[in-house]
Amino acid sequence: MTKGPIQLDVGVSYALPRLGLPAAVSFRKWVAAALDGRIREADLAVRLVGNKEARALNRHYRGKDYATNVLSFPADIADGVKMPKGVKMPLLGDLVLCAPVVAREAKEQKKSLAAHYAHLTVHGTLHLLGWDHEDSREAECMEQLEREILANMGLPDPYLEQ
Repeated sequence: MTKGPIQLDVGVSYALPRLGLPAAVSFRKWVAAALDGRIREADLAVRLVGNKEARALNRHYRGKDYATNVLSFPADIADGVKMPKGVKMPLLGDLVLCAPVVAREAKEQKKSLAAHYAHLTVHGTLHLLGWDHEDSREAECMEQLEREILANMGLPDPYLEQ
């Protein structure tokens, strides 16, 4: 585990109207919380999209023909590749959040929209760090880490039934 301030560059882009969506500063806070004590420097992008773009990305990269709440695209930089000026290392990758799916899930699960975005941002960021939930043991470990990160921000356990 690392100590000290995180050097963090989080680019946030909105591919749909921002009304009702969290501000970029919120996404930066949630990413920083997920990275705290785990990594000291990071460069990543967060993009908020609609159903059409989320579905196209999920179909292309995962072979699943539906819009999903969050997609994580870890950076895969080959050795010896020179990065463009201004891109800091480590380049973690990209998170894509589908605003309509996140809103629908928050309503269905009776969660605040901000808490659900915080959870999915933390979840996606942990994927960029290599965490996964392919089996029950991995899922249990990842979910517990998410609970701890969210609790440190004063947010409820996202896995409790509401």
